[in-house]
Amino acid sequence: MKIAILDDYQNATANLACFDLLRGHEVKVFNNTTKGLGQLAIRLAPFDALVLIRERTALSRALLAKLPNLKLISQTGKLAGHVDVAAASELGIAIAEGVGSPTAPAELTWALIMAAARKIVPYAANLKDGLWQTASVNPQLNGLGVVLKGRTLAIWGYGKIGQLVAGYGRAFGMRVLVWGSQASRDKAVADGHAAAASREAFFEQADVLSLHLRLHPDTRGIVTAADLERMKPTALLVNTSRAELVEPGALEQALGKGRPGCAAVDVFESEPLGADAPLLRIPTVLATPHLGYVEQDSYELYFRHAFQNVVDFANGTCDKINNPEYKANARG
Repeated sequence: MKIAILDDYQNATANLACFDLLRGHEVKVFNNTTKGLGQLAIRLAPFDALVLIRERTALSRALLAKLPNLKLISQTGKLAGHVDVAAASELGIAIAEGVGSPTAPAELTWALIMAAARKIVPYAANLKDGLWQTASVNPQLNGLGVVLKGRTLAIWGYGKIGQLVAGYGRAFGMRVLVWGSQASRDKAVADGHAAAASREAFFEQADVLSLHLRLHPDTRGIVTAADLERMKPTALLVNTSRAELVEPGALEQALGKGRPGCAAVDVFESEPLGADAPLLRIPTVLATPHLGYVEQDSYELYFRHAFQNVVDFANGTCDKINNPEYKANARG
């Protein structure tokens, strides 16, 4: 099969141990991203199979219709809204779903919380410029960091990642407060944490508030400007899930008003993020380039399953097909 691996910014996939699974196939790795429909169609038209790195490229109906040779989309991790599944099925394109792990994103979340609470990044950057114990040359931003013990860690979304982050918070002596579905709140209480009495109380009581929700139509823009206005001026908002969970423009507006006082984000509405993005100009923002799953062990896990799905599909034995209805229109 002719296989394309998309959006491998770091040229990492060819160096993975699992890459050997594709031996005998014709593989092209693309290290840059293109967004235009016409450019993508030209780039991807020759390939029988596409291996997606999470949601870095969206496969719309219009794009899929321009890919006459495409037989398989192999997803690293779980599918989200970036692939038009109905269109793929109608066009006879199979979608193979992979597996994921909550460990790497949970650990990154905690790293961001620690770094933001203790102002590690600005302290370290200023030290290289000869400034000792200086978080900022702006006196208003040159405050002390804080410990986490005794503070409230608010978690919206108590799934696998949220549960890990809650465990880290407990280990650091934080009070864990959960909001989400009734099932999530009940599970949190059963685990010895607290459930917020209301959405308003959840935002008002948070010292650190971390989002761990899946993105779907009901959660898009679920965090509003009014929610953020309820947060303490000393609070930290952390988002390693999806940028679209927050109402467009609401975070920038809220930070400008000082509620919450700071934010740590790993996800953005448009990626890769341009250097001129307004969020990067806000001094109270700690931003990382979507590193949640970008580490060695996660890549080996994600790509081993994605590559194995390609091999199995080529052999007619893939049992991880998300849209079995594609067979009615399968391409030869």
